[in-house]
Amino acid sequence: MPEFDTPYYLLDEQRLARNLAIVRRVRERAGVKAVLALKCFSTWGVFDLMRDSLDGTTSSSVYEARLGREKFGREVHAYCVGYRPDEVREAVRYADKVIFNSLSQLDAFAAECRDRPVGVRVNPGFSYSHYDLADPARRFSRLGVTDRAALRRAADRLDGVMFHFNCENADYRAFERQLRRLGREFGPLLRRVRWVSLGGGLAFTSPGYPLAKFIRQLADFRREFDLEVYLEPGDAVVTQSAELVVTVVDVVHNEAEIAIVDASIEAHMLDHLIYRTSPRLRWPPPGPHEVIVAGRSCLAGDVFGRYRLARRLRPGDRVRIADAAGYTMVKNNWFNGLAMPAIRVRRANGRIETLAEFDYRDYLDSLSRRCVSAHDSQ
Repeated sequence: MPEFDTPYYLLDEQRLARNLAIVRRVRERAGVKAVLALKCFSTWGVFDLMRDSLDGTTSSSVYEARLGREKFGREVHAYCVGYRPDEVREAVRYADKVIFNSLSQLDAFAAECRDRPVGVRVNPGFSYSHYDLADPARRFSRLGVTDRAALRRAADRLDGVMFHFNCENADYRAFERQLRRLGREFGPLLRRVRWVSLGGGLAFTSPGYPLAKFIRQLADFRREFDLEVYLEPGDAVVTQSAELVVTVVDVVHNEAEIAIVDASIEAHMLDHLIYRTSPRLRWPPPGPHEVIVAGRSCLAGDVFGRYRLARRLRPGDRVRIADAAGYTMVKNNWFNGLAMPAIRVRRANGRIETLAEFDYRDYLDSLSRRCVSAHDSQ
């Protein structure tokens, strides 16, 4: 493999294809649809690999809705926690379905949607998440409608509903209980609409996940309520399909051996910092030598993790950080003015293609641009 300058993300087409084959199997055998959650992964340079395995995209903003329309080109679900009036009008240009977060936004903007099917997000009052920060049904959650009486009154104005209530749920039995509870508690509403989205956060592409049971459960739910059923996979589509490739630039000692690499967990794998988790390393392999791998930003806590490796790290060594696709590239930032990792993909034939590279001009333009306006010219 050629030695590209680091840091860079490396997507692997074959690993991505494995996940997509599972998504395709679920869609075909359960008779459900799947739309890619762009909030998790928006690297449109590989949409050509994904398009035949998914029905479209789902968005959390107008920009994501536009990206889905222009770059993916299939069904577009436009959702936003809070639309401005001008944003609704723009979202309608790109969307096949418009989903509101509240009944007040439905009341305010449904007329703007013209012939587009409309729905609302429902907070069912239960969820699955390892982290309170990501729990859609946490106390005081603003995500979705909680007033069930008001939902019943609004049902005739709705074409569909969305329940997004999972985060990193690899527990099939937990989802089975959730779906049965949805049927019991929201059955009358489900029988009055034409489609339902069950959201994302389901790790059904994980090794060992009971796919046959998952498929059967989805198919039974679809038939029971005579609905078009959507899933919104994000991380399930791209899990384990990418690495962040970095180089050790220094090794320092302070009670422990600390290898500093030419990337930053705050700037380039932010979710791990937010949730206080450590990514796995794909290279070097494990072994007896303990080392802390740290980023080179000025944040004291910019630490990828503590590892035991087959050999000591030295300046110039490459380190490959695993699972760097979901919620990584979409959260990149320019903290400390650190170089943004390039984005590359290893094709099935082994050839590596560069999708994007970034330089000082991108950093400069992200902070200010000289825009000539009428006010400036006076």
